[in-house]
Amino acid sequence: MDRTSIYDELGRIEREVVAGERQLAEQERLVLDLKREGQNTASAEEELERLRECQRLRDQDRQRLLSLLQP
Repeated sequence: MDRTSIYDELGRIEREVVAGERQLAEQERLVLDLKREGQNTASAEEELERLRECQRLRDQDRQRLLSLLQP
């Protein structure tokens, strides 16, 4: 993979990381709201964990791409 392709892919991943952080914050807010209202949070917490795992994978991908740019 050439450096231009790596930078392109890194830019895409960075945008996904930002969007993922936004999704995580919204889901965390939903879980807190449900708890405050005394509602069942099981499915919201499962979704939150799924989003966290997706974010971990994006972070790993970002680190992999950054390592390819190291001399």
